[in-house]
Amino acid sequence: MELWFTEYQTPAIGFSCKSTGTLRTEKTAYQDLAVIETEQFGRMLLLDGMVMTTEKDEFIYHEMISLIACNSHPRPSKVLIIGGGDGGTLREVVRHPAVEQGTLVEIDDRVIQAARDFFPSLSCALDHEKSKVLVEDGIKYVQEHENCYDIVIVDSTDPVGPAIELFSKSFYANVYKVLKDDGMLVVQSDSPYYHPDVVKMAFNGIKEIFPLTRLYLANIPTYPSGLWSFTVGSKKYDPQEPCHSHQEGCRYYSLELHKAAFQLPVLVEQLIGNGE
Repeated sequence: MELWFTEYQTPAIGFSCKSTGTLRTEKTAYQDLAVIETEQFGRMLLLDGMVMTTEKDEFIYHEMISLIACNSHPRPSKVLIIGGGDGGTLREVVRHPAVEQGTLVEIDDRVIQAARDFFPSLSCALDHEKSKVLVEDGIKYVQEHENCYDIVIVDSTDPVGPAIELFSKSFYANVYKVLKDDGMLVVQSDSPYYHPDVVKMAFNGIKEIFPLTRLYLANIPTYPSGLWSFTVGSKKYDPQEPCHSHQEGCRYYSLELHKAAFQLPVLVEQLIGNGE
């Protein structure tokens, strides 16, 4: 008998994978968590029925959410990651030679444990000498700190449940304060095709707070539509211009791709108000 997992990415479309087994299912204090084995993408982490990461394509998301900012900030010494309990973003951050410390703040300790148990290639940096891992509410954390970080990366789920506040203007304003005078914010901002309202909400919310706001794209097979957006808010530096050349070990990111990722299709330009 064949077993299939389906994520309903909109009310009218689903993404299905043939599954060979279920490794864990549990209801945490914050969400439904599952780890399944799939034929196409290997092990897959699901939160509330949505694909968070997989063994086969995780590197695309984690390289792109991390390295655009780390390579375009002259001194990315201290980096804060909100969410991202699987450890993939932290792995890319601490690999960067200019980073001195990567701080991960994850609200759900069961996500961290699932990564440790089933995703060693993701969780490998959780105990790195440059890593600091805190099980705390990221929203509260940024409210209680100021002028501490060079880069803040929001590696969140979609704006539902505990993650909805991570897309609010008040949260972006608190991130602005937690950043140093030349700091930079990066958020995952969803699919321009399936969730244009989320893209606009993130981009416009950040644009109201930061003097320079840019959107860039990556192709991630397991995320809705495959075309995914990230939004950068910067106090000073243009994220389109890398000043570091770190790309060692990367399988998706390159310096050439860094600049190309900001070249947006007309429909995306129009979505964020940059096109006619």
